[in-house]
Amino acid sequence: MARRLPGLFGRPRPIEPSPGQESVWDYPRPPRVEPRSERVVVRLGGQVIADTTDTVRVLETSHPPVYYLPLDAFRAGVLVPVEGTSFCEFKGEARYFDVVAGGVAAARAGWTYPEPARGFEALSTRVALDPGRMDSCEVDGEQVTAQEGDFYGGWTTAKIVGPFKGGPGTTGW
Repeated sequence: MARRLPGLFGRPRPIEPSPGQESVWDYPRPPRVEPRSERVVVRLGGQVIADTTDTVRVLETSHPPVYYLPLDAFRAGVLVPVEGTSFCEFKGEARYFDVVAGGVAAARAGWTYPEPARGFEALSTRVALDPGRMDSCEVDGEQVTAQEGDFYGGWTTAKIVGPFKGGPGTTGW
């Protein structure tokens, strides 16, 4: 449970990171895109649908990182474009995919920014996935924990400390 700082409108007190960890409270706002080389493996319907070391992650204050994988890292037919968009004040207009494999369909569980705002060009050929909607997502062999809530899609590992926005009572952070 997050500890509260008195008089700061319920903002949580960041957890002090141990050596080798990162605090989401040290991430910037507006967010930053960062290239990564960890091995990311995603499974759905009992199948590996993506396996790559060519990722970027978006880092934003109070949020676990969101990993974006190259479109060509996905098996053919796994990403099915669907209608509808959303808008991020920083990244621009997102488009969505149903993610389908092994007889399982995760509706609108993937998204991309085909024409992102300046500074986020690296996302134009990449897809983010909601790890809570997949069988599993791994970063360098570690099982990812999904960010609470159903909006942000952050990937939490033991190297990331919070508290994290997304769960009940965090809307005003």
